[in-house]
Amino acid sequence: MLPSAPALRSCGGGLRWGFVGVAGFSLTVPLTRIAVQDHAMSPVFVGAGRAVLAAVLAALVLTATRTPVPSPAQWRRIAVVAAGVVLGFPMMTTYALSTASASHGAVMIALLPAATALVAVARAREHPPRRFWVTAALGALATVSFGLIHGGSGTIRASDLLLLGAVAAAAVGYAEGGLLAKEIGAWQTISWALVFASPIMTALTVWSVAGQPPSASATQWASFLYLGAVSMFLAFFAWYHGLAIGPITRVSQIQLTQPVLSIAWAALLLHETLTWTTILGGAVVVGCALAAVRSRSSHPSSPSSFAAFPRTPRR
Repeated sequence: MLPSAPALRSCGGGLRWGFVGVAGFSLTVPLTRIAVQDHAMSPVFVGAGRAVLAAVLAALVLTATRTPVPSPAQWRRIAVVAAGVVLGFPMMTTYALSTASASHGAVMIALLPAATALVAVARAREHPPRRFWVTAALGALATVSFGLIHGGSGTIRASDLLLLGAVAAAAVGYAEGGLLAKEIGAWQTISWALVFASPIMTALTVWSVAGQPPSASATQWASFLYLGAVSMFLAFFAWYHGLAIGPITRVSQIQLTQPVLSIAWAALLLHETLTWTTILGGAVVVGCALAAVRSRSSHPSSPSSFAAFPRTPRR
């Protein structure tokens, strides 16, 4: 059985587990960039294949723990989670990173914490203060402006639109997954989402292999394995366990460190140059996202939409 909440508390608390999850996620962007370099793997194969690998692991865990099957109503919500974090985010970021740099992608994705809070406000019908909407709008403007300046062409590129779409997809998947986790459990939510999406992702993987068989190096295969086993699966365990321990409003802000870590990994692994544009753009976007999340969490009348996630009862 997976460790209980008391056991997790004894291992360091919600903030530490949340950071472990974010640390796992932080390698996603640079390793995706490595996997698709030189067209060794197609974007479809990387985006879909890693979800298939994660789905196999999820099925093994669900079977080993004899997790109860969700109800029909819960399956509909699982479909929303799967569309956002299993299909939408991986596929769009993979395509984007076939042309965009990892550091550019990391800064664009820095809007995700505020976007998740924005979707959560609409989904849970909360009433945040006006400053939340102001800071969320400033964060979106800062991200779009960074895409224009960093692109060097003065126009929004296709990769920028894909990254913004990935942020929107992940925000919906995170918000709905957070609400659903209150009912069926945190790690169960991502596991069922992976299993639900597995037929589509398997078909896409087979199709991609038929059209472009992978010709990757050992480093690229290692990157792919990490994306499937950690980015799509194990990192979610630590992240959602951290949220379950809470407090949610405090642990969720740990994700704001992800773009900083991703840019550092890109410089180390891909030897990407850290320009002042990247540093300044990242600081502005992270600052706006932090202000938006804090303004939401500080509102006294907001209901606890992301309360501690209960464990699924054993049969």
